[in-house]
Amino acid sequence: MKECMETRYSPEEIEKKWYEFWLEKGFFKAHTRSKKPAYVIVMPPPNITGMLTMGHVLNNTFQDIVIRMKRMEGYEALWLPGIDHAGIATQNVVERKLAAEGKTRFEIGREKFIEKIWEWKKEYGEVILTQLKKLGVSCDWSRTKFTMDPPLSNAVLEAFVRLYEKGMIYRGLYIINWCPRCTTALADDEVERKEIEGKLYYVKYPLKEGGHIEVATTRPETILGDTAVAIHPDDGRRKELAGKTAVLPFVNREIPIIEDGAVDLEFGTGCVKVTPAHDPVDFEIAERHGLEKIVIMDKFGKMNDNAGPFKGLDRFTARKRIIEELEKKGLLSKIEEHKHTLGECYRCHTVIEPYLSEQWFVRMKPLAEKAIDAARKKEIVFFPQNWEKTYYYWLENVRDWCISRQIWWGHRIPVYECEKCGNIIIRKEKPKQCPKCKASRLKQDEDVLDTWFSSWLWPFSTMGWPKDTSDMKKFYPTTTLITGWDILFFWVARMIMAGIEFTDKVPFKNIVLTGMVRDEKRRKLSKSLGNSPDPLELIGKYGADAVRFSMCLITPEGQDVLFSEKKMEMGRNFANKLWNAGRLLLLNYDGKAVLDSERFTLEDKWILHILEKLIKDVTESLNGFKFVDAAWLLYRFFWSEYCDWYLEFIKDRLKKKDEKVYALGVAFYVMNKFLKLLHPFMPFITEEIWQKLPLKKGAESIMVSTWPEPEGLTFKKEYESFEFLKKIISEIRTLRGEYRIPAQKKLVLFLRWITSSDRKNAVFDKIAEIKRLSFLEEIGFTETPLEESAFGTVEGIEIYIPLKGIIDIEKEKTRIEKEMNDLKKHIIKIQKRLENEDFIRKAPKEVIYENEKRLRGFNEKFERLKTYLEHL
Repeated sequence: MKECMETRYSPEEIEKKWYEFWLEKGFFKAHTRSKKPAYVIVMPPPNITGMLTMGHVLNNTFQDIVIRMKRMEGYEALWLPGIDHAGIATQNVVERKLAAEGKTRFEIGREKFIEKIWEWKKEYGEVILTQLKKLGVSCDWSRTKFTMDPPLSNAVLEAFVRLYEKGMIYRGLYIINWCPRCTTALADDEVERKEIEGKLYYVKYPLKEGGHIEVATTRPETILGDTAVAIHPDDGRRKELAGKTAVLPFVNREIPIIEDGAVDLEFGTGCVKVTPAHDPVDFEIAERHGLEKIVIMDKFGKMNDNAGPFKGLDRFTARKRIIEELEKKGLLSKIEEHKHTLGECYRCHTVIEPYLSEQWFVRMKPLAEKAIDAARKKEIVFFPQNWEKTYYYWLENVRDWCISRQIWWGHRIPVYECEKCGNIIIRKEKPKQCPKCKASRLKQDEDVLDTWFSSWLWPFSTMGWPKDTSDMKKFYPTTTLITGWDILFFWVARMIMAGIEFTDKVPFKNIVLTGMVRDEKRRKLSKSLGNSPDPLELIGKYGADAVRFSMCLITPEGQDVLFSEKKMEMGRNFANKLWNAGRLLLLNYDGKAVLDSERFTLEDKWILHILEKLIKDVTESLNGFKFVDAAWLLYRFFWSEYCDWYLEFIKDRLKKKDEKVYALGVAFYVMNKFLKLLHPFMPFITEEIWQKLPLKKGAESIMVSTWPEPEGLTFKKEYESFEFLKKIISEIRTLRGEYRIPAQKKLVLFLRWITSSDRKNAVFDKIAEIKRLSFLEEIGFTETPLEESAFGTVEGIEIYIPLKGIIDIEKEKTRIEKEMNDLKKHIIKIQKRLENEDFIRKAPKEVIYENEKRLRGFNEKFERLKTYLEHL
C-alpha cells in the first residue's frame, strides 16, 4: 500500500502519538534478566523545585542521544530518572508559601512543616519530569527515584553510620559558611564568590602602654569579636609592638599584639585584627596562639550580647553605626575604595557570614586520594580531557566537608544523645534505650544532612544499595555520566569517592562535562535579565526535534553554548527538509522499489560510498561524545549530498518507468540508514518517516531497530568521478554568479580538455544531468581557448561560457576592475595590520586569525577576478 505524508510537517500531533506508542510498548524499560550487555546512565536528578531550563534541554538531549544509540546497538540500555529533594531550595519555597499565609515554620513546628513540604512535593515535585517527556527523553520511568524515598534514605543513613564507625565523620567547632537567611551552614562549594567594589576602613586601636596601632578591615562590625592584633615576625617596622596590649574600642577588651606568619605584609597597614569566631584565617591563628573565640552575632546575623552597645542591630546596620562612632572618637583614620571577594549563599544570595559553629564533617583526604588514583589509572575518563586537571586540583586541595545543615527538610542526622548521661549513639534507627545507662529519653540531633550527601550515593543507592540486588548486579557500575562542568566537584568527584568507598568500584567509566547555556553576550540565562526562554514554548513553536537538533549544532564540545532563539530555526528548517525529501520519495513510490547492485549508477555508487563513511564517522563521533561533530556530519550529508545532489540527479530517472524502481531502491536504502543515524537526535520525525518507508526489515519501531554498520559498499573510483562532475557543475554556477548572469538564462557551454583524463566518460554519460543542473541549452567541446567568455577550470578541464550577447562585456570589465581595486585596498590595509608588531603582540589570537583568514579570502578573490578579466 502506498504511504502518504501531509504537505507540511506538524510536530505536536506526531510527537504526542509516538511518545505514547513508545511508552505503551515498553521500549524505554530495561530488564535485569536480559542477556544483553548493560549500558547505564543515571540522570543528574533535577531539584523538585525546578522547572525545565535550556540547560536541562541540552544535558538531557545528550543523554538521550547516547541511550537511544546504545539501545539500537543491542545493549540493555537503562537510563534511570529521578529527582532531588533539594533541602535548602525546597524549604525556602515552602517557607515563602507559608509567609504568604502570614505564618512561619517556627510557628507551625517541625513535624507540621515537613508535612507541608511533602504535600507540596506531591503537587509540584515531578513537574520537571513531565516537562522532560515533551523533549522526548527515553528514560525508564518505572524506575523513577526520589532522594527521600525510603530505600534511598536507608542508604544515606547506612553511609553515615559506616563512615562514623571508620572515624571518617566527626563533630567539631570550626569556622563555617553561615547563611543568616537560610539559618544554616553551607559547604565551601555552596558559596558563590564574586568580586565587588567595597571599602577598606583604617582603624586605630589605642595601646595600653600609650599611642596606638592601626589596622585595616573590610568588616568593621567584627571589631567587637577581636581577641588579638597580629603582625608578621619579619616586619621590622613594627617589631617593637610585639608583646604589647591593645584596647578594643567600645568594649574596652584588652587584646595582645602577637606575631604570626599568616599576616599579609602588603594588606592595609601590615597589622591585622584577629577575629577567630568570624574569619577562617583568624581561627587558625587563634588555634596556634590559644586565643579566645568570641561569637558576636546570632544565627540571623544580628549582633548578640558580646556586641555591647550594638546588641540587637543587624550586622550591616551595626557596621554603619560603628563607623559613625569610630569617627566621633577620632579612631577612623581613612576609608579607601577596595576591590575584594564576597561570598553569597548559592540559593538565596544572602551575604555569607564566616561563623564559629559546631558541625558534622567528613574527612575528605583519604577519600580524595583513592579518587585521584582512579583517574590516574584511567578507571574514569573525562570528555573533554582537559577537565582532568581541574579534577586533580580540587581533590589535591580538598578540605573536610561540612555535612550538617540547620534546616528541617532533608535526611535527619542519625545521632542520638542520652538526656540522662550525655552518651552519643549513632544508629540508623532510634535506639529504645541508652546502651550506657539504660535510660529511654534520647534526643536526636536537630540538623539534617547536606543534600549532596544523598546525591553522592545516587549511582548505587538507586540500584538498591546497601542490598546486593539484581539491579546492583546487572546495572552497577553505570557506564556514562553526562552533566554540567559546574558540579564537577559538588557532585561528580564526590560520587567517585563514594562509589570507591562503599562499593569498591568507580560508579561510572565515562564523565562527559557540558558547558553552560548563555546568551550571545555570554551572560547566564536568567528571568531577571529577560534572556531565559521557556523551553516548552520553544518546543511548541519549533517542535522538540528541532530544539534538540539545534542545540546539538550550536554546542561546542565541553564549552559554553551561546543561545539565541533564532538558532532554533536551523533545526526546524532541517526537519522540513527531511519531511519534504521523505514526501518526494513516497509520492514517486508505486509499491515497488528494488535495491539491485547490478543496476547501480554512478550517482548511486557515490551516495552509497559517502553513506559508508557517514556511518563510520557518526558512530565514532558519538562514541567519543562529540555531539556537535556528529550533528554537523548528519546535517551536511543530508542537506547537501543527499538532497541537493543525489535527489536532484535522480529526478530524470524517477520519470522513467524502467529506471524508477532501481533509483528508489537506493534512495530508500540510504534514507532508511540515515534516519537510524539521525534518530537519537530527532526521535519523533525519524519514527514518523521510517514507519512509512518500504524496504525496512523486522523492527516494530526505529528506536529498537539495528544501528547501521558499514556494509562494504565502497566505490572509490566512482566517488571521485562524481565529485569531478560536482566540481564542474559548481564552477558553472559560480561563473553565473560572478558574471551576474540571470539564473534562468539558458547558456551554451564549451569544455576543453587540457590533460588526458579517465573521467571523460563520466562527463559524456552525464551530459543531460550537467545541462539540467547548470541550466544549459547546449554543451560543446573546443580544442582552442575561446575569447570573450567566462572562464573556469576544474582538474584538467577548461570551461568557457561565451558572453557575447549575454552581458555588456565592456561594462563587465569596468565592474571587475573596480572590484579588484577595492580588494587591493582591503589587502594592503590588512597586510599593514599584520606586519605591525604592536598589533600582533596585543591582539587576541582569534582576532589575528580572523584577519589572516580575511586576507586569504581577499587574495583568492583578487586572483580569480584577474583570471576572469584576462579571459574577457
